[in-house]
Parts: sequence; structure tokens; C-alpha cells
Amino acid sequence: MLGSICGLYPDEPGGHPTRTIGGERQGGVMDDNGARPMARIEAGAGGRPILLVHGLTGGKVDFAEWLQPLADQGWHAVAPDVRGHGDTSGPRDVHAYTPDLVCADLLALADDLGWESFTVLGHSLGGVFVQHLAIDHAQRLDALILMDTAHGPVDWIPSELFEIGVAIALSDGMAALSDAIAAIAPPRSESDVQRSLRERRPDVEQEDRAKFVATVPEMFAAGATLLANGPDRLDRLAQLRLATLVLVGELDAPFLDHSRRLAETIPDATLVILDGAGHSPQRETPDAWWRAVSEFLG
Repeated sequence: MLGSICGLYPDEPGGHPTRTIGGERQGGVMDDNGARPMARIEAGAGGRPILLVHGLTGGKVDFAEWLQPLADQGWHAVAPDVRGHGDTSGPRDVHAYTPDLVCADLLALADDLGWESFTVLGHSLGGVFVQHLAIDHAQRLDALILMDTAHGPVDWIPSELFEIGVAIALSDGMAALSDAIAAIAPPRSESDVQRSLRERRPDVEQEDRAKFVATVPEMFAAGATLLANGPDRLDRLAQLRLATLVLVGELDAPFLDHSRRLAETIPDATLVILDGAGHSPQRETPDAWWRAVSEFLG
């Protein structure tokens, strides 16, 4: 998994112009930890608010193709780059990437958009951040989608490889880590859905590397450590009173049991396991993913 984690609308509240899909926007105020306001892409301004939060070494482009379909269903869909990813800068300090600070970024973005409350989707590490948001700021949320994520430590890579990967990222940078992963990874044994994705989307491999190397190394180190060793949240999640969809690909082994436990624990949760999907079902089995998401949102 280390290798896979891999026109203008009218002015919005506050008088700031926004751009639609294909454009980017900086919003909010520079925080005390030096993170630049969150870059974002969006569609459907004025609709019901939904925020889509990517995972570790991901980016706003992970949900770009779904913003207009959501807008067509009446949503104002916004996908940001989380601090230390893509076009949102971040400090060279591992302590600047805590869940509390990322949640503060997300709430500042919602405030900048003029949202009193919103629905939020969190993917992988983004799902971890979104769980913290739901636990600490439930009054700001209308509904929750947890996609291929975990409630506590994930057993996804041997500890010695994990430590080596983090060390390479911090000492030599993300491009060096990407090259190291490519050098030591065994030949890829593709499933039918992975082969179909590669053939249908030849841009995916290059896009994923670009997102990977654009990640601030300290963000990678902090995020990977949170996934591997972060505290368990099940007890606190049991207190949630939010309509919740838990989505997971049937082939995403590190997150499958986590997703089952999330759905069993959160009182108003529904579990959907997507046949033939892995860690990124919105790309791998897009029709099934869209059906599950749009039915829940409807």
C-alpha cells in the first residue's frame, strides 16, 4: 500500500471569486502553522454543500470527474488539496499535520464557502481526518461518507519497510521514495479491474506519481504514521448520530475489516462493499461507486 497511497462563478460570501472544475481557488486565512489556504476545485455553487477529502499522497483531482455529476444532482461539490498535498503547501514540520490542524483547515474552508453545515466524504487518510471532524465537530456535519478507511492502526506494510520508507522521504524526498518503491516492488499482478482501469485511463499511473512526489515529505511521514500507529476511535465513533455510508472495495484487504467494524459501530451507518474494487473505487468501479454514493445522498 505504500506504493499506492499512494469559467468563474459569481462571488461567493465574502466577495471572493471561485473557479469551476479545471480551475483552482485558494480560500481562508493563513494559519499559525504556515500552511497556505487550501487549493480546491468545485462545481455547483449554491447547491447543497459536500466536501470530498482525498487520502495520503492523493489530491483534489481524485474526485474531479465526480464534481459535475454531483452538481447536476443539486450539490455544491468541493474537492480540496489537504495541507502538504498538491497545490496546498505545508510546513517542513511533522507536527504541522495533526488531525486537529487538518480539521481546522477543513472548517476554515467551509466557513470561507459560507457553509454552516455540510456533508463530507473522506477517503483513506482523509477518512481518518473526517472521523476526527465528526467526533469533535458533529454539529457542522449533515452526513458522513467513509471510503476505504480505518478506525485505528492499519496493518498494511512490515514495520521495517515502513521505517525505511519514511526515512527516505524525509532525507531524500518523495521522488526518491517513489523510485525506491518502483525498484523493490515485485512485478505487478493485475486484477481484471486494475487492468481495465489502466487501459481505460492511461493517465492514471503518471497522475498518481505526480501527486505522490508533490506531497510534502513531513506530511507523508505524519500521515503514514497516523495510519500505522494512530489511536483507535471506535469508542468515540459509537456516539455519533450522523447518517453514515461506509464504502470499501472488496479487494482492499487492509481496510475491509476496518470498514465492517465502522459500519457495525456507528449507529446510523450503512455498509456497501463494492465488488471488484480496490482502494480507489471511484476510479476502479465507477458505476457501482456512483450508484452507492448517489443513492445515499439522495
